Parts: sequence; C-alpha cells; structure tokens
Amino acid sequence: MDNYYDLLGVAKTASEAEIKKAYRKLAMQYHPDRNPDDKTAEEKFKKINEAYAVLSDADKKRQYDTVGDSRFHQQYSSEDIFRGTDFSSIFDEMGLGGRNSFFSSMFGGQGGAGRAGGFGQAPAKGQDVEFPVSIGFLDAYKGVEKPISFKLTDGTEREMTVKIPKGVKSGVKLRIPGRGAPSRGGGQPGDLFIIVSVLEHPEFKRVDDNIEVTLSLKVSEAFLGASKSVITPEGEKKIKIPAGVKAGTKVRLKGLGFATAQGQGDLYAVVDLDVKKDLNTAQKSAIEAMAEAGL
Repeated sequence: MDNYYDLLGVAKTASEAEIKKAYRKLAMQYHPDRNPDDKTAEEKFKKINEAYAVLSDADKKRQYDTVGDSRFHQQYSSEDIFRGTDFSSIFDEMGLGGRNSFFSSMFGGQGGAGRAGGFGQAPAKGQDVEFPVSIGFLDAYKGVEKPISFKLTDGTEREMTVKIPKGVKSGVKLRIPGRGAPSRGGGQPGDLFIIVSVLEHPEFKRVDDNIEVTLSLKVSEAFLGASKSVITPEGEKKIKIPAGVKAGTKVRLKGLGFATAQGQGDLYAVVDLDVKKDLNTAQKSAIEAMAEAGL
C-alpha cells in the first residue's frame, strides 16, 4: 500500500489547507480530462483521491495515523474511505469534470459514487452506531478483548466481543463493519464505531507513544550513582544511574513504550530527588559535612 502522506507529498503535520492545496495541484495534473487514455495517470489519480478522502477527514486521518496503513485498509472498505468526500465541488472549482462513468467506477460503482459526491442512486446505508468503551492503561499497552452489549434504536440488542489493538489512544474510533443499524431500504447495514477511552494509571504517564515513570533517588544515590529497579508494563527492570545525575533527567528504556505502526515507543524513568524534611542527628551531620566540603 502507498503511504497517503507520500502520495500527496505532505508531512504528517500538514494542516487541512496544506493537504487540500497539495491535492488540488496533483488532481489538476492527473485528472482524466487532461490525460485521456492514460492508464498510468488514471491509476495515480485514483490513489491521490483515496489519500485525500482519508487525510481531509479528521476521524479517518486519526484512525489512519493510529493503526497504520495495512490495518486501516483491513478496517475500511473503499466505500467507507470515499463516503462523505465532496469531490464534485472541488472539481467544479478547478473547472474539471466530475460526473462521468470514470468517477462512478472509481468510487465503487453507483453506491460508492453516490456517497462520495452525488454521482448516482443507491439504497441508503443503515445508521452507524457509536459505543464508548473504557479500558485500563495496561490494556491499551497490551491490547484487550472486551465484551460489550448495546441496544439499537429499533430495540434490537447486540452482544459481542470487540478486540482493542495494543497501542490505542483515547478518542480513537474503531470500526466494526455491518454491526450498526439495518438499512430500511434494503441497503447495507451501518457500522459500529467503538470510541475508546483509556483510564489513567497511578504510576505511568503516556507522552505520545512513550511512557514516563518517576524514579525517586536519595541524595546520596544522585551524587554517587546507583543500580535501581524501575517498574515497567513488562515488570521491574534494573537500570544504572550515573553519578551526579540531576533531577528531571530521563533515563531511556528502549522499546517499552506503546506499539505504533512504525514500531515501539520507549519508557523513560524521570529522576526525582527524595529530599527529606525531617533529618535525624546522623543525617544532619552528614549534610553539614557535605556543605563544609563544598557539595
């Protein structure tokens, strides 16, 4: 599969305006009206339209960024990708065609075309259903299967087990095709969208695809260095703390963060100094000795 960002020549951080500008430029270049009987240009045109249909839609873009290209195409059909994208108005702005048979076939026949930009008639698809699911922090790290039950507007009850992939973030919508409301006109049933909410953890903090955990050190350990145990989602790990470490220093444990489409995030142990307020006589004398020694 082609990466959508590469197809449009934009960065992952590109704004909506930048994505549209890049798409318009390529659409003008590869549009079939400008490249009659050119199969290479036609295929390129199909790909950039698909990329724009996803990256111009906030929900689809977020899902694509979260699960990666291959898993995204397992969850979204061609009809799903193009649904809701109004190409006809864009082509009208550029003075190009947009209602011929080529577009109907590109957007998946009459049904897909009708939903992509008003190019045909088809039975209306059933209503999509959204269902919120809360999972624990470690469930998001490892992935989990959750049993759910819900009721449709017609009173039909649904029970199923949904698979939440590892690395999922709060707010992500996971699509389950055909498990929404049935179509009244004989069309396809709607889809079920699981809206994931990840609960906070008492010790771990998610930062992008990395995890941070506080590592409390005694003043002596910070001065002299130490071997410490750090809690991770995979159990305790031993790390070496160099002498003279400062508060706020982050010690990296590679590959112990969240799974991503590109690989795995990291875990960072963030150094915090345990400065005691109530010192006993021996401790106070030791600190005074350090002060006298210029430490």
